[in-house]
Amino acid sequence: MTTHSNPEPTASGSSAAAATAARIRIVLVGTQHPGNIGSAARAMKTMGLDRLVLVAPEVAPNRESEALAAGADDVLAAARTCATVAEAVSDCTLVLGCTARSRRIALDQLAPREAASRLVARAGSGGEVALLFGRERTGLDNEELQLCHAAVHIPANPDYSSLNLAAAVQVLSYELRLALLDAGAGAEPARVDPPASHAELEGFFGQLGEVLEQIDFHKGRSPESALRKFRRLFLRADLDAREVRLLRGVLADVERSVRLAGADGAGQG
Repeated sequence: MTTHSNPEPTASGSSAAAATAARIRIVLVGTQHPGNIGSAARAMKTMGLDRLVLVAPEVAPNRESEALAAGADDVLAAARTCATVAEAVSDCTLVLGCTARSRRIALDQLAPREAASRLVARAGSGGEVALLFGRERTGLDNEELQLCHAAVHIPANPDYSSLNLAAAVQVLSYELRLALLDAGAGAEPARVDPPASHAELEGFFGQLGEVLEQIDFHKGRSPESALRKFRRLFLRADLDAREVRLLRGVLADVERSVRLAGADGAGQG
């Protein structure tokens, strides 16, 4: 049975809320069943969201997707498809990944309400944000979670915690709706410099990894462990674009020093 809730005039009439919602994207990663894409589109539209991004779906949206979209055909038709998560969120300044609670990777764990509040606050201040959902059977993998600033955990019944993908999208979309409707939930305080984008941060992390190798920071230990810790540290710092440029300038000076030291050593030999 289809139910209809009464519209919220304050939300539908608010251009600010609409502009904020337009900067929130829902990203479905490696979706295995095309029907779930349509159901997710429906879940989003009921809560006023319309930016859907698909990352490498096993099956492209089809008639089954359209049938289960049940009127959210516009969200489905406008969905963008990307090859990788990095491509899907390259311009985002806040990326959260919805996942079951896990010890596989150490990320800050947010409840849905806190996650929605952070996403809406950042989007309200003009930043692009993304909420990631993984594969139906296996969720987001470790590499994909590494690209997130924090994880979102839905506190379902521990004795039966299996949530359908579209149901998880509905839960988070509802929380986003509440945050959008909440008077004053909008913007973060204005920042002099914009937050660093995902692509800018990934460029920094790539350069950092190269420098750590050049200075033999790891000394035989696994470089992955150290890089994960550095990622968590700098993601918590919520760097802006200027700060990333400053840090990359420091790394560039370290690289020059390493090259000069190598040249001097070669000359002495």
